[in-house]
Amino acid sequence: MDQYAEDITKQRLTDRLDIVMAINILRGQGYDHEDLIQEITRIFYIDLDEYNDIVSKAA
Repeated sequence: MDQYAEDITKQRLTDRLDIVMAINILRGQGYDHEDLIQEITRIFYIDLDEYNDIVSKAA
């Protein structure tokens, strides 16, 4: 039941700029590349194709 309540409050990230901003904030909080996807999908509904494109171009 707690998972359901958490999912209702998730914000959708589909805009490239919003995704980049979320990535930068989480990296600033100390999340490394491996933990980043897990944390960002826990917090947001995210366009994974856009996320993967951003991460692949940053590497």
